[in-house]
Formats: sequence, structure tokens, C-alpha cells
Amino acid sequence: PFHEAFINAFSDRLEGKVASVPTFISLSSWLHGLNTSLGQSFFEHTAQILFCGEKKEFTTRKQNNLRIDQSQKNAIADIITDLSNGNRKPSLVRENKIIFTQPIEGNLVEGTDFTADVFSEEAKQVICVEIKTVKPNKSVFKSEKQKILEAKAALQIKYPKKDIKYFLAFPFDPLSETPYGYDKQRFMRYSVGFSKYFDEAEILLASEFWDYISGVLHTMESIIDIINAIATPLFMKELAFLSEPQNTKTHKNAYLDLLQKWFLYREHQLLTQPAKNKTDTKTQKLLNQSCFRNGEYNSERLLRLLQSSNII
Repeated sequence: PFHEAFINAFSDRLEGKVASVPTFISLSSWLHGLNTSLGQSFFEHTAQILFCGEKKEFTTRKQNNLRIDQSQKNAIADIITDLSNGNRKPSLVRENKIIFTQPIEGNLVEGTDFTADVFSEEAKQVICVEIKTVKPNKSVFKSEKQKILEAKAALQIKYPKKDIKYFLAFPFDPLSETPYGYDKQRFMRYSVGFSKYFDEAEILLASEFWDYISGVLHTMESIIDIINAIATPLFMKELAFLSEPQNTKTHKNAYLDLLQKWFLYREHQLLTQPAKNKTDTKTQKLLNQSCFRNGEYNSERLLRLLQSSNII
């Protein structure tokens, strides 16, 4: 659904060249670049904004790798062995109890490197979310589970008075017949070995993920509605229009309407809300800068306006 929403911006170029957008989407080679951009940039950055979180690496390369107690490492090895042999089914509650109640004897060893795409430390809990491709490689489930168990054990030592939560997140369900729907059991059966190592409670899928990360229902629908409103064949023309500061004066009404269409409500306030500092030289320079820079929203400009004036 995210891909279809973005591709609408190029529908005029595709007309007569492909049978339909769904058919075009099936051509995975063309979508490779978009998949990479969505996975490495859009999903992560959007989730970080919604959750007020950050990407955080706990790795040897960053000299930020965490350590775990040998007792925890031994317990985790036993958990993985039981799961691999099919002696036990995955259970988030049981596994947490095992690793969090192990005696910390001071025999610390290196834990496995891990990176949280969205990391948040709150008053009573630490939450890590790792955003994964919707077609996970079946060969990685065992090592992924071990990494997560060691990550939670290490985070417990680092934050001993806080609850530790670690989720695998998938931004949409490719098997769903509706853009926002999901079937977690079916999704996990889709990849061999997924259900062997992971409890459903460890997984956030499609709209469940976006609602959790924002704390608001129907967030996935809202995100795609915003993309659909902006990603039209007029996208490049509208971006060029918004990127020209002179249009705020010569075509002010049209500029204000387009800001509303693009959900740029802060920019709309800048042009319509009176403020005593608008005549300040520094503020004038900032207002006369483009609100876009190299195709991206110039958030640094907005931050400086917020810091230097009472405009918003």
C-alpha cells in the first residue's frame, strides 16, 4: 500500500506503458530502489518522529556494545536449544522471566551487537523496535532471536530499574487483501521457522505497529492518506512552487492553499499569524529562505525561526 501511494505521483508517465499499477508493482526490479528507500529511510524516520525516539546502535564498531552476565548467556543458550529442538514453543512471558531473574554474578561477557531502529527511554521502561523487511529470510530467525534475548539481558543490566521491551516490526502485511489489514498468524506462517522462534507478542505488524508507535488509532491510514494527497502527477510542479520563496508574496493565496494540501501547517502559520518579530532582520532572512532544501523539508530553518522569534 505504501508503494502504490508513492507511485501515484508518476501515474501520468506510466499511462499506456503498463497494464495497471498493481501489475507494475509486481516488477520487483523496478521497485528495488523504492524498497531500499522506504526501508532504510521513510519507515525508520517516520517511526522515530511518531515515537519521539531515535536510532541507536549498541555495537563494537561504535564502541557502545553492551555486556551480559555469563549466567544470562547460558540461560539464553538453553532457550535457543529448546526452541531449535522443538522442546518448547516461544513464550515472551516465560523467556523474559528466565533472562531477567538470572542472578547477576559479575562475570560479564560481550553481548551480541544490535541496533534499534527506534529506541526510547522512558521513566519506567526502555523500548526497542527493529523494523524488518516484510519478506524476512527464513535462515535468520534463530540468530535474530538470540540477538534479541541477549539485547534484552544487556539492557536490563544497563537499566536495572526499568522494564525492557524489544519488538520486531513489519510496516505492512503483504498477504493482506486490504491495505491496512493484517493476519499475524498467517504472516508468521509465511516464512518457515518464524513461529518456531518468535511469540506473536514480540511482533508488531502493519496498522498494529503504526498505532503502537504513535499511540493513536488508524495512524497507518493517516500516513497513506497524506502520501496520496501529495503524490500526484503534479508533485514535482507543486514542489517547485513551494520551493520558491517569492511565491509567498506574488501568489500568496495559491501558496497558502498548497501548504494546506501538503499538510505544512507550520509554514501556513508563518505566513498568516501576526508576530512582533517578523520585521527583525534575522527573522526576515529566515522567512525568505526556501522551506525545502534539496528536495527535503528544511526543518533546520523552522527550528531557527522557533528559537529566534515568537512567530509560532
